[in-house]
Order: sequence, then C-alpha cells, then structure tokens
Amino acid sequence: MAQPAHGWTAYVGVGSNLDSPQDQVEQAISAITLIEGCFLVAKSSLYRSAPMGPSDQPDFINAVVAVLTLLDPRTLLAKLQEIEQDHGRVRDGERWGPRTLDLDLLMHGTAVIEEPGLTLPHPGIAMRNFVLLPFAEIASDVVVPQLTDVATLAQRIGTSEPAIEKLAL
Repeated sequence: MAQPAHGWTAYVGVGSNLDSPQDQVEQAISAITLIEGCFLVAKSSLYRSAPMGPSDQPDFINAVVAVLTLLDPRTLLAKLQEIEQDHGRVRDGERWGPRTLDLDLLMHGTAVIEEPGLTLPHPGIAMRNFVLLPFAEIASDVVVPQLTDVATLAQRIGTSEPAIEKLAL
C-alpha cells in the first residue's frame, strides 16, 4: 500500500459504557490527536446508544473521528489498542460486553484488508447505527469500499436497534 504524499484519511469509532463513558470518549479522542503522525480532521457529536449484545449493561457513548495519518493501518491499529489499554480496556473474550473504551478502525483510506486481527473496512460498519450516524455527521459523502457512501448506509439503518440518541452539546 503506497502512501499518498499527504497520508491517508482514517476513521475511528470511539465507544465506552464504563467509568464515566462520556469522559472516556473525550479523553480517547484527545489521546488519538497525540498519536505521532495523526492529525484530527473532524469529530462527530456524541451519541448515546443501547448496548448491542447483552442488554444487562449500561448504555454506550459513541462518536466517530476522522484523522489524517501517516501511519499504515496495522501501526495505527496498534496505537489505538495502546490507548484502549491505557484506559483499562480488558479483552476477556466476551463479545459485545461492557468496556471502558472501544476504538474501532473503521476505514483507512480506501484499503480493503482481510487478515488476522485486521479487517478493513470494519466488518460491522454497514449494520451499526451507533457508527453510521456519527460517521455521516462528519463524512456523509465518503464511499465505504465495496459498499456505498456513508449517507446512503446511514439512511438504510434504523434508530431503534439499538436505540440511539444524539446528545446535546
């Protein structure tokens, strides 16, 4: 994957439902801006959504950020996972369970990658309103490789499963 002269635009989903989730999300966004070779381009509003998966957990706070990055996808993913660890993220094998922080690399330029530990675009991107609604807010015209533009994907998804609401500033 050749690096464009200016780097790539990458999109990161940010979510939390433990330990002051709104603060976790805001702190994570700040931490992303401190990654060497990453520059914040846009940040969505915060959204509160019911959990996907087990319902006996708190609601999530979610956002999507766009960064201009000089890092390749694997390196950026590793940096995002370091931020998760710094925020107390525990990977215990439970899928869709509660977490202090979840950072998902949604897209990295137009890369299409399917290898152990990294799939781009993110495999659940077209089915998750808590990703698509904030994503559409900052980059509605972006085309998700092998799919369509974010605005079209967001129009197809409902706001009831899981229930979601945009938080007031």
